[in-house]
Amino acid sequence: MSEAGVKRRLTGRVVSDKMQKTVTVLVERRVKHALYGKIMTRSSKYHAHDEANECKEGDLVTIEECRPIARTKAWRVVRLVERAKAV
Repeated sequence: MSEAGVKRRLTGRVVSDKMQKTVTVLVERRVKHALYGKIMTRSSKYHAHDEANECKEGDLVTIEECRPIARTKAWRVVRLVERAKAV
């Protein structure tokens, strides 16, 4: 953890909900190129624990750092910010 007792929180879009009690969350951030100054979009995928299995693909969620739950899973879904828009 970065500071003593402070857990990182990130907001991202659920891109996969095919696993049981696990969702894949895509977190995008915008960074400025060091030399050219162009704004670029960088993204990372995180596996997050979803105990209630309520998050569906396309939902906007907030995830929080936690102890490792599985080999690739060290985040948990804190809250569902916005439901996916139905087509």
